Amino acid sequence: MEASMTMPNAHAHRPTRLSTVEWLAIALGVIALALLMQHHFTAAAHGAEGHAAGAHHIPHMLAVLPFAGILLAIAILPLVHVTSHWWESNKNRLMVALAFAAITLLYYYAAFGAGKVVTLLEHAVLAEYIPFIVLLFALYVISGGISLRGNLAAHPVTNTGFLAVGAVIASFIGTTGASMLLIRPLLQTNAERKHVKHTVIFFIFLVSNIGGCLLPIGDPPLFLGYLRGVPFLWTFSLWVEWAVACGIVLVVYYLWDTMAYRKEEKRDLVRDETQVTHLSLTGKLNFVWLLGVVFCVGTIDPEKEFFGLFRPFPYMRELIMLGLVALSLKFTPPKARAANQFNYHAILEVAALFIGIFICMQAPIEILQANGKTLGQYLNSPARFFWATGALSSFLDNAPTYVVFFETASSMTPEGAAGTVSLIGGGSILARMLVGVSLGAVFMGAMTYIGNGPNFMVKSIAEQSGIKMPSFFGYMLYSVGILVPIFLLITLVFLR
Repeated sequence: MEASMTMPNAHAHRPTRLSTVEWLAIALGVIALALLMQHHFTAAAHGAEGHAAGAHHIPHMLAVLPFAGILLAIAILPLVHVTSHWWESNKNRLMVALAFAAITLLYYYAAFGAGKVVTLLEHAVLAEYIPFIVLLFALYVISGGISLRGNLAAHPVTNTGFLAVGAVIASFIGTTGASMLLIRPLLQTNAERKHVKHTVIFFIFLVSNIGGCLLPIGDPPLFLGYLRGVPFLWTFSLWVEWAVACGIVLVVYYLWDTMAYRKEEKRDLVRDETQVTHLSLTGKLNFVWLLGVVFCVGTIDPEKEFFGLFRPFPYMRELIMLGLVALSLKFTPPKARAANQFNYHAILEVAALFIGIFICMQAPIEILQANGKTLGQYLNSPARFFWATGALSSFLDNAPTYVVFFETASSMTPEGAAGTVSLIGGGSILARMLVGVSLGAVFMGAMTYIGNGPNFMVKSIAEQSGIKMPSFFGYMLYSVGILVPIFLLITLVFLR
């Protein structure tokens, strides 16, 4: 089958008209503004009227409503006839996201004063959102310069092989890097087939989530655990759980795709079998830039010395990653991005929605943190940590959710207890509880489109390719029906 993608809906999402150089300039401007604001925000947070030192501000449960509202908007607006076309614009998505964010900020201002609002913005935007979106932007643009072309027969074995490779490399270049690297070739391979939606869904399950649990660079929550002292190679001890989960999902996918393959029209299958050429890879130099991004994420932290030589300045990591993006744009042959029909729509969709999500989710996260020790009374087994962390990771970003339950498990660990993981820098955590937290955050990020950063981008890229993806709740029908039984088995075998 000709791997060149046809795009029935190509005009539904028009490519961004700003040039790549202009987008880089905007990104650099955001970083520069953040650097200028950081010290001002910190000073304002401590000096603003009404912000007493050491005071604890716990939001009311009603403060969760804006976060629930933005989730409902993402779920419902694309389905309503009046708003479905309007919602396709990233500008309109940004307006909705900022409206809910504004409600959250107004609540914090009324309840706690300006100082708390400044602290919230510093944490949500400067400390979390900017590093998050710059990392995704770098992986998106660099991997968008790698083009795998050719004629492949889109047999179930071929597609299963794609997913298996993605599940393996996700732990080594990150779930975002693996997703952006492989989703376009997979869609190109299946361009002649009509039944493709399930392949994208299983891709999100495996490549964008479950596959990334072997190393801290695989998934953001595990990286936060590494920053909190979990030894770098500890996560590799999860390889058995990873192999079982990936193996079962791959078997289910192969059976599903085999049935879907039999439903394809005969003329499409004939073209698939007769039009065969060798694969070719363009933009290989981008693998070097991807490795550079992974190196930045794994080694540059403003809170730590860089190999004992110096302490990185704020946003040094992000500036270097943007430099790698510039190198990718400079040295990638234009035909590579043209072959991928590359544009910025998908990453802009994530940027527009997640600025609101990051601000609105501060209220539920703070409520969880304030009640962490109380929760610890009920979280007395790895299985409970797995399901509690996983359930919230499905709807909150899985990275901050991991932190809440990591701290809860750490606070429950008796001093000198057996079976603990010694944390670099001091402290310890029960290994079996850490297993539950880690697997819950990574595995159940697959349960919704917003559980992990790459999920939305894969969905958006698939829709640009003409694939009608399920709605927010429609996707959950797949994830609950397919993944929950697998997670129950994981619980019974490994987390008792």
